[in-house]
Amino acid sequence: WLGLDALVNGVLGVLLLWFPAGLVRWLGVPGSVSGFYPRVLGAVLFGIGWALLLEARHPGCGGLGMRGAITINLCGALAVLAWLVTAHSQLPLRGVVTLAAVAGVVLLIAGIEMVSRGRRP
Repeated sequence: WLGLDALVNGVLGVLLLWFPAGLVRWLGVPGSVSGFYPRVLGAVLFGIGWALLLEARHPGCGGLGMRGAITINLCGALAVLAWLVTAHSQLPLRGVVTLAAVAGVVLLIAGIEMVSRGRRP
């Protein structure tokens, strides 16, 4: 499951590193006056994805372990969901659906990872 988690983080990271205004409008998610912070977040997500991929391919190598992956996924998904609950009226329905879907996928991955570990992080 770390490989799937690595893929999701890597894809989100690359999209944020690229941060194309057209894609942001199409998805209906909030834009940014400056691309600095989205790109920094993209770099962080890409790095997390890389660390997960290392751990998935070479367990115990010092990459990001399962507990770290679960914790990051729960924090990220719950932060997006909390933001949607408090600020969703600022977004078109397409943006709410996009962000809720991303948060849902990340929560699903965290749940699968927790079950595969047999306990909570």
